[in-house]
Amino acid sequence: MSKPVSLNVADQKLDLTVKDGTIGPSVVDIAKLYAQTGMFTYDPGFTSTASCESKITYIDGDEGVLLYRGYPIDQLAEHGDFLETCYLLLYGELPNPAQRTDFNYRVTRHTMVHEQMMRFFQGFRRDAHPMSVMVASVGALSAFYHDSTDIADENQRMIASMRMIAKFPTLAAMAYKYSIGQPFVYPQNDLDYTSNFLRMCFAVPTEEYKVNPVLSRALDRIFILHADHEQNASTSTVRLAGSSGANPFACIAAGVACLWGPAHGGANEAALKMLQEIGTVDKIPHYIARAKDKNDPFRLMGFGHRVYKNYDPRAKIMQKTTHEVLNELGIKDDPLLDVAMELERIALSDSYFIEKKLYPNIDFYSGITLKAMGFPTSMFTALFALARTVGWIAQWKEMIEDPGQKIGRPRQLYTGAPQRDYVPTHMR
Repeated sequence: MSKPVSLNVADQKLDLTVKDGTIGPSVVDIAKLYAQTGMFTYDPGFTSTASCESKITYIDGDEGVLLYRGYPIDQLAEHGDFLETCYLLLYGELPNPAQRTDFNYRVTRHTMVHEQMMRFFQGFRRDAHPMSVMVASVGALSAFYHDSTDIADENQRMIASMRMIAKFPTLAAMAYKYSIGQPFVYPQNDLDYTSNFLRMCFAVPTEEYKVNPVLSRALDRIFILHADHEQNASTSTVRLAGSSGANPFACIAAGVACLWGPAHGGANEAALKMLQEIGTVDKIPHYIARAKDKNDPFRLMGFGHRVYKNYDPRAKIMQKTTHEVLNELGIKDDPLLDVAMELERIALSDSYFIEKKLYPNIDFYSGITLKAMGFPTSMFTALFALARTVGWIAQWKEMIEDPGQKIGRPRQLYTGAPQRDYVPTHMR
């Protein structure tokens, strides 16, 4: 048990309750602080505030640890697959063979989307960013599947969860196909989740498409690594939207919108654009010098992490996966990848990067890998959203089923004008 905490406010002494987690920091319960003192706490970005109690994901940024339901991310990525990870995040345990077969069947049989959604896509411009299409189409699912929007009905919550996990790849593939002017490809039930997605993205009616198992396994691993990441910005957005009682499709659409930000899900796209800006290996020293210059606004994207002050555990797995994909595709003379590999070498050996713990992160490696697979940079964040959907759903489901849940209502420190009287126009 943690020691009790006392807080002195003016002449008043408050004894605050301390709550312990299974692992990780304890928290000071300040839920009644305002009622007892008339004061709020001030924590911009909520970096020292636990917004909820959760059993899903644990991160230790200092030690470089990421656990899904207690399982280390490297073990899940090395030995499991994405749908097994989905089951784990949703239900808390790894599935036995019968549960796994049943879950895979339910997801597979929900992969088609309503045929009228084909016409829905035609309302977008061809050059629309895939994430703008995803925000709209995921939100629109509630209009097509309104038989699973009652959040008080456990069965409807389950159906909505299955539908989103199953249909998100189909919508993402449709967004990609629409952007390049190719016909949509229907899902195929005899393929696994990730192979099916690759086929929907890259198959054309005029040719038979055969999924490369190395690429499918690599993408499946990328999905596992991105499936959840505790109370990040988009997950907190999903929980906040859900706390109002909004339907699950609307909540996930809110998460997609938040993920689009370049400081969050758009980081892998930003990392690749940085590599394109550098261009060639001979220019790297110039950009390294700029990155070290405090007065220069240039920053190396794809290095360091808000939470991890050690090597991102996902980046270690992603590094291996990246090299597997490049070897499989025989890519050896791509200038962009040459720049990436040299930057990686420098970051792992240069004292400046090591002292500041600016290790290559998952965004650095995933951007390189997805480009090598043939995905345009505009699709990177959509793929991230596809993978993160199950994490959002698991977090939303946990929040809905928490009897202590309240509608989210952050407070503020008001620094605007004090109360004043309205002045008629002619007197101003």
